[in-house]
Amino acid sequence: MPPINFIGKNVKLGTNVKIWNFAYVGDNTEIGDNVSIGSLAHVDYGVKIGNDVKIEGLVYIAPLSVIGNGVFIGPNAVLTNDPYPPSSRMTGVIVEDFAALGGGSVIKAGVKIGRKAVVGMGSVVIRDVPPETVVAGNPAKPIYGRDVYESKKRIWEQGGANYR
Repeated sequence: MPPINFIGKNVKLGTNVKIWNFAYVGDNTEIGDNVSIGSLAHVDYGVKIGNDVKIEGLVYIAPLSVIGNGVFIGPNAVLTNDPYPPSSRMTGVIVEDFAALGGGSVIKAGVKIGRKAVVGMGSVVIRDVPPETVVAGNPAKPIYGRDVYESKKRIWEQGGANYR
């Protein structure tokens, strides 16, 4: 049996877009070039996704969200759109260019994740995250800057054990 996906009406797909098994893309969504959407992901209606974005499996992106270029969204992350459920007024999440959301993170409706910011896995983000800031926890709080994150990442990739 071939993979089954749902692609809504008026969806704009860029070039080299990969949508894995059992994913959903809602009406009036725009997806840029070189985007990968993992299995069982749900990208709801009216979402805008930039270029060079990787969305892992089981992610939920709420309606009206905007995802910038070069963004990574880890597995099972949730972006919400109703800050006071159930309400009649919705707003999406904004994830600016080159930000990364760790697996299992939850982002409150209306929050902006700044350029090159990093959200730690399992974090619950209820306030805007400044650019180049790493946040973690519930509720998420700043733990260090992107420069420290990149240094720790380099050590890890070179075989070091500094992963905290």
